[in-house]
Amino acid sequence: MNEIKKAKLDKYFSTTEQAIKEAQKNLTKAKGVCINLDDIAKEFLEVAKNYFSDAKHFQNKGDEVTAFAALNYAHGWLDAGVKLGLFRVKDSRLFAYSE
Repeated sequence: MNEIKKAKLDKYFSTTEQAIKEAQKNLTKAKGVCINLDDIAKEFLEVAKNYFSDAKHFQNKGDEVTAFAALNYAHGWLDAGVKLGLFRVKDSRLFAYSE
């Protein structure tokens, strides 16, 4: 399973499109919201590590397509964390956004 089948790609496109629409409908205004950014940063990092672990699991099962998808999710959480200022990084080779 070393190729991305049209049906699988269509599924990922559909799921992501639905997620974008749902997020767009539910944008929030952060007025008066108190959050602990340290906790949020730890959560983002934990989610990225979990997706990375999932990617290894899928690779070991021979499902390289899903492994690739999980890796992209992991890196997406890291990039989002950088953009939000949760991680202060300076290496633009590793992240889509850096200070």
